This record gives sequence, structure tokens and C-alpha cells, in this order.
Amino acid sequence: MKQSKTLPILAILLLLSVQSLHAQNTENVQILNLEEIWKAAEANNRQLKLSDLNRQQSNLEVLEAKDRMLPELTLGGDLKLNSKFLIYDNGLFSSPQDVPIKGYGYMVGYNLNFNLFNGGKDRRNVLMKKEEETRKQYEADLQKHSVKYNAAAAYFELYTFLHFKEFLGAEITAEKKQLSLIESLHKNGIVLKSDVLRTSVKLSQLELNLSDVKKKIDIGKQRLNILMGRDSEEELQIRYQNDAFTDDLTNNPLSDYIEIALNQSSAYKMANSDIKWSELNIKQIKAALLPKVLLYSNYNYTYPQISFYPYSNDLWGFGQTGIKVQFSIDNLYKNIHTAAHAQLIYDQAKERADIKKDEILFQIKEAYLQQELAVESVETAEKNITKTTETVRVIRSSYLNQESLLIDLLEAENALLEAKFNLTTAKANVKLTHIKLLAIAGIL
Repeated sequence: MKQSKTLPILAILLLLSVQSLHAQNTENVQILNLEEIWKAAEANNRQLKLSDLNRQQSNLEVLEAKDRMLPELTLGGDLKLNSKFLIYDNGLFSSPQDVPIKGYGYMVGYNLNFNLFNGGKDRRNVLMKKEEETRKQYEADLQKHSVKYNAAAAYFELYTFLHFKEFLGAEITAEKKQLSLIESLHKNGIVLKSDVLRTSVKLSQLELNLSDVKKKIDIGKQRLNILMGRDSEEELQIRYQNDAFTDDLTNNPLSDYIEIALNQSSAYKMANSDIKWSELNIKQIKAALLPKVLLYSNYNYTYPQISFYPYSNDLWGFGQTGIKVQFSIDNLYKNIHTAAHAQLIYDQAKERADIKKDEILFQIKEAYLQQELAVESVETAEKNITKTTETVRVIRSSYLNQESLLIDLLEAENALLEAKFNLTTAKANVKLTHIKLLAIAGIL
């Protein structure tokens, strides 16, 4: 008997301890708003980290291009075994003269080359690498705007599902009470058995919808965690009770957003950067038709001296310093198609810039109109809730007075629940379309 009484007490204590631990874990989870999610994404998102690495790579390529402008200086030496030094002064098939030289030799010295002029190719190459670095920065900015917009989309999707969960939970609670009332009315012979069945079917459907919403909430949290660079299963809570979505929206005219986009859009800046790079590339190819002027200097110590007559087994030092001019004749005919190709690349870059401009203008206008539509949808949804709430009240009263059918009440309740869903979705869309507008304009 004592053991049977002890087991329930242990079970209760265990349950209370588990609930206490769960409550502590819940309290330790930080509730994040959208700004905090953006900060976490900017710091830890893997796509943004990759973009930053690409930008660092471009910076190193600029430094490498500058390094190639420095003089070329080499130190060298060798150690060798010499064969017999035979001179055939009377022809190959005559007896040669054996010149006595050392059986080994060595050489040590330096060689210096400094580019004085090559049509500005080295300096222009640095400018081209800098333009590529600038483009990588624009790509990183565009990626950041994309990540922030995707995080906002995931945030407001989770926002809507969390509200749907509350609506469905409240609806299930109310429907259970209504089912108990209808079952009581059925026992008293006031309503038919079919009313009990219809209410039970609706309750089952609501519970199924709630289960589906909970799964979507889990998926939404995983998506947000991944965007923030966190473990996908890490606990996450967001602030979703504040519905003042239109308070911080600016009522700028469409023309302002268009002007901002043409100056700030990273995508449009990338297109213009391609044009600048193409211009530099054309000049670079034309520079191949110009002469190349080099300053060179070398000096070597050689042992033994067997380069000039009379030969000697002594150490010999010799060097040269001068200016060398080179001109590639073959570039006059080889460079024709290369220059035409570069010009074609430039023309393509200009066309892509014009296409991108039209695309951005269209996206700005589309997002602006979507924002206006979302604001109108909020107003419409609020009116629908007012009407459907009154409709449900009237039909429920008439149903209880046997003046209307249960199916009418259920349809009215479903319409009210749908109106709540629509209002929540519309409020989220107001903010999301505004964020999309800022992302396209390049000021998110």
C-alpha cells in the first residue's frame, strides 16, 4: 500500500520538475524582433560571409596588380663541371686544340628589369582590378539586401502562422463549448443529431488545421535560424503581438523611390561598373599596339672566363645597363579581332545596363503598387471582421432560438475566422512590401 501511494507522488514531482525546467528554458530564450534578426543575419549568414570573402579576394587581386608594377630583380648563380675546351681551328675533322681550363666553374650575379612604358597597361590593370573590387562590393550589398528581405519574408510568414495558431486555438476552445451546448440541446430534443455531427466535423477540421499550422511554424523557425547562421533546431521566439505595421511607413511618392533606386540600387551600380570595366578593357587592348620600353641592368661574376678570347682561369666580372625598346609587329594584325571583341563586350554591357534600368523601374513601381494594395487590404479586412462578427452574433442568437440552421452559423464562423486570417496576412504584407521596395531601391 505504501509503495502504491509513493509512485503517484514521484510521478507528480517528476512532472513538476520537467515543467519547471521547460519554463526556465523558455524564459532564457531571447524574443527577437525583425531588427535583431537582421543584425544576426548580417553577422552570421553564410551567404554574406561568402560575399565578404569574395570582396577580400578582389582586394588582394588589386594588391597583386600593384605588385606587378614593381621592378623585377633576380639573384642567381650556378655551379658546373666543365668538359674539355676543344677548338677545331682547321675544321671539324681535324685535330682540335685543347685549351686548358678548370674542370669546374661557377657564376653569381643579378638581373634587373624595370618597365618604363608599356602603354599604361600595368596602371590600367590596377584600375580594372579596382573596378572588379568595386563590383564585388556592390554584389555584397545586393546579397545583404536579399538576405534581409528573405529574413523579413520568413519573419512575417512566421508572424502570420503564430497568429493563425492563436486564432485556431481560440476557435477550437469556443467550438468545444458550442459542441457541448449543442449536445445538451440534442439530449433535450431541441436540435437534430446532424447538428452534433456537423459541429464535431468542424472541430476535427480545426484541430487538423492547427496541427498543420504548428508544422509550418517549426519550418518557419528553421528557415529563420538558417538565415541567421544558427543551428536550424535552435529555439527561436519572435515578437508578433505588435500590429502597428503602418506607423513607420513613409509616404514618399513613387518618383522619389525611382530617383533613389537609380542612384543607390546595387544591381544598377553593378551594370554601370561593367560598362566602366569594358571601357578600360578597350584601352588595354589598344595599348598592345604601342612600344614597350624597359630599363635593364645585370652584372655577373663568372669563373673561369671562357666567354671571350683570350680565355682565362681567373674570376671575371661583367655587367650591362641600358634601355630596351620592343615593338610587337604581329599585334598590328593579331589585335584586330581582339579589339572588335572588346568593343562588343562594351556594347553588351551598355545594353545590359539599359535592361537593368527598365527592370528596376518596373520592380519599383510594382512594389509601390503592392504596398498601396496591401494598405487597402488591411482596411477591407478590418471592415469584413466588423461585419462578420456581427453576422456571427446574429446567426448564433437566431440558431439558439431555432430561427436559422446550424450550417448558416458554421459558415458565418468560418467567414469570421477567414477574415481574421486575411487581416493578419494583409498587415504582414504592408510591412513586407515596404521592405521589398526599400531593398529594390538599395536603401534597406
